Amino acid sequence: MVASNSFAEFLREQLAPLGQVTMRRMFGKTGVFCDGLMLGMVTDDALYFRVDEHNRTAFKEAQSSPPLSYKKKGCTIDLSFWRAPERLFDEPDELVTWARAALAAARRVAAQRDGTAPRRKSKPRTP
Repeated sequence: MVASNSFAEFLREQLAPLGQVTMRRMFGKTGVFCDGLMLGMVTDDALYFRVDEHNRTAFKEAQSSPPLSYKKKGCTIDLSFWRAPERLFDEPDELVTWARAALAAARRVAAQRDGTAPRRKSKPRTP
């Protein structure tokens, strides 16, 4: 389920120190973007931050719930988004710190995609 209007507005206010925060509905959830990079997702008014090998340990140590997942053809697919610890909503500065780490992960993912994306070959022209 997508983010409620009040939760989306709360997140925009709290994450404003990061830059321009926008939200977009996608896959029945809400994507959280900063300057065009997706740093999080919201489902049922629960925030999930982007995780990679650089910040996954912090989520495990915080005993954050497992990754956001969905079922497809009887299999569970884990996404690279882990639930933000609830205590962060009472600590705005720390919420922004975790969001910065998620944004850094989003930048690394984007850089990796840009560096490994196959290039489109142009078709030969026929005279």
